[in-house]
Amino acid sequence: MKSSNKSNHKGINPRLLSGQKDLKKNNASTSQLFDLLKEGNITALSKAITLVESTNPKHQEQAQVLIQKCLPHSGNSVRIGITGVPGVGKSTFIEALGMQLIQEQKRVAVLAVDPTSSISKGSILGDKTRMENLSLHPYAFIRPSASGDTLGGVAQKTREVIILCEAAGFDTIIVETVGVGQSETAVHAMVDFFLLLKLAGAGDELQGIKRGIIEMADAIVINKADGDNKKAARMAVNAFAKALHLYPPKESDWTPKVHTCSALENEGIVEVWELIQSYTQEVQKTDYFTRKRQEQQSFWFLQTVDEHIKRAFYDTPEIKEKLELLLKKISENTISPFAAARQLLGSKSS
Repeated sequence: MKSSNKSNHKGINPRLLSGQKDLKKNNASTSQLFDLLKEGNITALSKAITLVESTNPKHQEQAQVLIQKCLPHSGNSVRIGITGVPGVGKSTFIEALGMQLIQEQKRVAVLAVDPTSSISKGSILGDKTRMENLSLHPYAFIRPSASGDTLGGVAQKTREVIILCEAAGFDTIIVETVGVGQSETAVHAMVDFFLLLKLAGAGDELQGIKRGIIEMADAIVINKADGDNKKAARMAVNAFAKALHLYPPKESDWTPKVHTCSALENEGIVEVWELIQSYTQEVQKTDYFTRKRQEQQSFWFLQTVDEHIKRAFYDTPEIKEKLELLLKKISENTISPFAAARQLLGSKSS
């Protein structure tokens, strides 16, 4: 297996050496960037992701060319989605799982889907410091989501970043959602296996039995099953196992499992990875694995079209001007939001 960090340049194509120099000067061409990325160069991967996240039209054009080049080299990873409420121990769990995968000679990329808070402008950059061991390992790559006001745009960029990471040789992609909400649906639509992390003994058992999230989960893992919490964790396993029987069978014919683990003490992590492998092997025996990925491609095509239509609409000078006037009228209570929306969209009020 190739390391993502080259210790020397012996045997490297001269064109790649030139690309390395241009990369440091920040003027590498798209072709040079692609060649270095395909070799597993982390700096090239980071710069490629920066292009994807940029709102600069020129950067976006470069990014799309790069993604197109990467497409034939993508799709060869296992994509794992991980969600859970804040405080459930996602970062600790992901680091423990990531280190276990690296022991098995896997290359792990950790991505996150989380639109920036419009109030706090918050970021999940802190995950890198919480995953200290994983973030320092040459076979791992951790990248927070780009900040943004809409989940759709952030999720789309994450989907494109997955392609870049796969082309760079990462064979296991972990996509983390921050909190529980709309982001679960977006992540579920870009991964092969969706894992829900839960807590026991904190009233989380009842709160967690929500139809939408439970139906999406391929496994439920009760984290922090250590010390005095072991008994509560076993009770939570029974509660969730019973709840899962209430839902209709999955299209994949996979029966979701419930496990316990202690990410802090590194207990149960191997079993969780074995569970993921078992799922992957089972669904690959049928056409479900391939069919699901094809459906995801169609989903992201339609999502991207929606995002572009929305952006083009709001970027129109006439719309911008009309929008400002209508917002003023709404704040003055001289027009209802619904009538204003019809006006903006060009429809007549009834």
